[in-house]
Amino acid sequence: MDAKVTLSFNQSIIEKAKTYAEQNNISLSRLVEFLLKQTTSGDYQSLEEIPIADWVNMVSEGTTEYQTKPKSRKDLKNDYYSSKK
Repeated sequence: MDAKVTLSFNQSIIEKAKTYAEQNNISLSRLVEFLLKQTTSGDYQSLEEIPIADWVNMVSEGTTEYQTKPKSRKDLKNDYYSSKK
């Protein structure tokens, strides 16, 4: 079952991704779904380890900038104790 999600991207990235998707006969939605599936299917320690990182760098302009939310104190504590097991 498909679910709708609203995402925000830099306009130039969207245009390049649309062109890439069109050239590969796939919708932008399915391309994003494929990339998310690739991202979440492995046990990666960092974003740079994900096999799609080269593609993202190729499509984007300049260096890749990952915007993440800071972890809560509780999450940091849980991560710390989990790593000590």
